Amino acid sequence: MRLEKCYFCSSTVYPGHGIRFVRNDSKVFNFCRSKCRAAFKKKRNPRKVRWTKAFRKAHGKELTMDATFDLRRNAMYQ
Repeated sequence: MRLEKCYFCSSTVYPGHGIRFVRNDSKVFNFCRSKCRAAFKKKRNPRKVRWTKAFRKAHGKELTMDATFDLRRNAMYQ
């Protein structure tokens, strides 16, 4: 089972879902839903649209594992 990535929002597109757009120069674009396809057709920049993963990464909003997320589990207290 091949999982594609949405060209606009970078979410996964499962088989049988989404829309595939092929441009005249044979470049293939996969979209997860019509919201992404409509934004692409309006020539929106994914880095400026607030709900995309590209925006979150560009503006430092993505969650990454660092020292502040250090979880202590199964600690023995005496």
